[in-house]
Amino acid sequence: MTELLADLDAESWELDELVTRHADWTVPTPAEGWTVGHQIGHLMWTDKAAILAITDPEAFQAQPLTPDIVDRTAEEAAALPDLLELWRDSRRALQEHLAQASGKIVWFGPPMSPASMTTARIMETWAHGQDVADAFGVTRKPTARLRHVCHIGVRTMGFAFLLNGKAAPDQEVRVELEGPQGEVWTWGPEDAENRVTGPALDFAFLVTQRRNRGELKIEATGAVAQEWVPIAQAFAGPPGGGR
Repeated sequence: MTELLADLDAESWELDELVTRHADWTVPTPAEGWTVGHQIGHLMWTDKAAILAITDPEAFQAQPLTPDIVDRTAEEAAALPDLLELWRDSRRALQEHLAQASGKIVWFGPPMSPASMTTARIMETWAHGQDVADAFGVTRKPTARLRHVCHIGVRTMGFAFLLNGKAAPDQEVRVELEGPQGEVWTWGPEDAENRVTGPALDFAFLVTQRRNRGELKIEATGAVAQEWVPIAQAFAGPPGGGR
């Protein structure tokens, strides 16, 4: 948890520094209808939702996750004059709660352990950070933190099938990805018939739906792998429209 929380903090500060360098948060991002301010506002709202899930699970479960709520809360937060400081406060508070949490944490998708919740926050911060980077025309240097994004993308394979009205496969998939420094990251049995391979950055783009599938150097072998790749998603909620 200590290492995970350190990576979450580092991912958050990288995005913090990016938005601090650019004064205009009204710049539109690739997410339709969302500005840079919407992206930061959504991260703050999700931090607070996660804190509620940890501290008051019943109250958390009473709130639905719908596109209108996500859009409305992002819109409201984007209008706050002190949004940057509020986001800093929310992520700091969430990290403190995650450090002390135990057992499963309810969420919009399946319940998660504190470690999985932290990994999910890294993933979402990275993904929305990519939207902001794209909006500002900035190319980010990939880091080893990408492994967290890829990990949750692999772990949510069955969830992605269910979200798309398909039965979760009973066959395992071998995933082999090349990390930013040329290292190889793997998941699944080495002798699996179904395989997904490619650059870790491209896989992260795939499972966060931040790039069009046709732009990515992701290879899928086997029926299950070929069915999974087009619907892969690492985030909770209904399937997105992609890029």
